[in-house]
Amino acid sequence: MWHDTRMVVLCAISAALYAAVLIPFKVVPLIPGVTELRPANAIPIVCSFLFGPAAAWGSAIGNLVGDFFGGAGPGDFFGFFANLAYGFLPYKVWEAIGGRHSPLDRSAAAISKYIFTCFIASLLCADVVGWGDNLLGLRPFAVLGNLIVFNNMLASVVLAPFLLAAIYPRARAGRLLYGDLMPQEPPLRRSVRLYGLFLLVGGGLLAWAAGNLISAGYWLPAFLPGTMLHAPYSGVVAVVVSPPLALAVLGACLL
Repeated sequence: MWHDTRMVVLCAISAALYAAVLIPFKVVPLIPGVTELRPANAIPIVCSFLFGPAAAWGSAIGNLVGDFFGGAGPGDFFGFFANLAYGFLPYKVWEAIGGRHSPLDRSAAAISKYIFTCFIASLLCADVVGWGDNLLGLRPFAVLGNLIVFNNMLASVVLAPFLLAAIYPRARAGRLLYGDLMPQEPPLRRSVRLYGLFLLVGGGLLAWAAGNLISAGYWLPAFLPGTMLHAPYSGVVAVVVSPPLALAVLGACLL
């Protein structure tokens, strides 16, 4: 996409939109110093269906800009890649499972696929941030990981469909969708993409479940040295969540 001027412009637009909606809500914290109400999380979902890879980079850059207005910190490094995944997965997962459905379809099958797509994108975003913050010893996974999934799903299921209904037909009519603007590489075989989806879903769910169980103190792996098994278990979370998270990232790359 970086070789197409129009896609670069759409990346900048996606980043500006995301940051512009993020910044005003910095004054509405759900947990002070941790996260705030984020209706802006609908923007990466909408832009992903419209602009594909431009939305992925726009989401990452826009979130980084927004973080500077809320107090930048080392955790923002992981927030960049988490939002890159949040803007990347919707269009890639939809390409794998959407079939002939448009994201505007209101059939039961299309709605189910849309909710599943948003959930997987939200889940990997939460896993990356939760793992990164525990690697740095900042915040418990059980708090941050669950809040991110809640925030993202609230915005993507409640707000994003209305924005898509208003914008998607106009972008399609104006030939501004990513498929119209940039040449498409031949997709991987369907069997490979389905295997990637399996790794993404399985790894993402395992990482999220392990992070929650360890962070809340419900499961402490016996194979780790006893010196690590003490609250708040940040080191344990970082070690145990790493393998399933790596599988999820590998699965995303195979889409």
